[in-house]
Amino acid sequence: MKKRFTAIFLGMLWAITSGSYAQSLPFGVNLAGADFGSTMPGVYGKDYAYPEEKDLEYYRTKQLMLVRLPFRWERLQPRLYGELDTAELARMKEVVQQAEKKNMPVILDMHNYCRRYEGTTESMIGSEELPVAALGDAWKRIAQEMKGFRNLYGYGLMNEPHDLLPGTSWFEMAQNAIDNIRKTDRKTSILVAGNSWSSAERWPQASDSLRYLRDPARKLIFEAHLYFDKDGSGTYKHSYEEEQATENTGVARVSPFINWLKKHQLKGFVGEYGVPDHDPRWLVVLDRFLRYIQKEGVNGTYWAGGSRWGDYPLAVGSTSKTERPQMKVLQSYLKTN
Repeated sequence: MKKRFTAIFLGMLWAITSGSYAQSLPFGVNLAGADFGSTMPGVYGKDYAYPEEKDLEYYRTKQLMLVRLPFRWERLQPRLYGELDTAELARMKEVVQQAEKKNMPVILDMHNYCRRYEGTTESMIGSEELPVAALGDAWKRIAQEMKGFRNLYGYGLMNEPHDLLPGTSWFEMAQNAIDNIRKTDRKTSILVAGNSWSSAERWPQASDSLRYLRDPARKLIFEAHLYFDKDGSGTYKHSYEEEQATENTGVARVSPFINWLKKHQLKGFVGEYGVPDHDPRWLVVLDRFLRYIQKEGVNGTYWAGGSRWGDYPLAVGSTSKTERPQMKVLQSYLKTN
């Protein structure tokens, strides 16, 4: 009897530690708009804008509760190592406050690709103009301002790192940012995107070293992205046949990331995925992909929502006159199993 009890206890312990009894995680959307604009800083309300309360309410009614909120570093912190911009910070806080009232968790996503712009002039992290330490300083200031919100799902350190300077690693940048955030906030999760455009398919080759990142709070979540067209860019320039898609394209592309998470017992998240509205076969690809990651306990946010998309074929915008065909699929996957 004692042996049987021990076996049952150990089985329960394994289930708990492996995540079998973990709380369901929400799915949601990227509420883009604050990241828009090709010239920095741009004019608020013209070149870019944060989502409004009506946008949040639309996705709340669809039960897509998790909001990934892209923003631009240059606007929030106009001078390196300087104070955060009062007006821009107030706009960000207003979105998070409105979401908090609706019980919608928010990811703050620095949508900068490891780059920063002054006008149209680009600087890359690791250059003389943009030291690695500057990113850590920015995140320390952001965490200090935002850590009090109860609905803060996590800090998204950087959207889609790629093509970095020789001798400068994304690992180094991420570790510096983690260390700086933890000086002021040890409660909030930190989302670490993968290298090489955060590719889920190339994750084991491009981002394996990220598992060695150190977080004293042990609250890292690894973020991958994927799209289903031939080059994985999400532009969907050609027909379904020309893009060489199959119903299982999404499952095949995300599997390397899922298997990596399972192998190293790490938490994961898919920050971007999306399909166009011009061929219903893409909806089948999306459905199979979401069914797979839901079963594996990994949640995600669709690209993209918001009210500034116009006729963008991937959008599930809140201003659409008719319900977007992608929405029916998204509403079938609201939480992980």
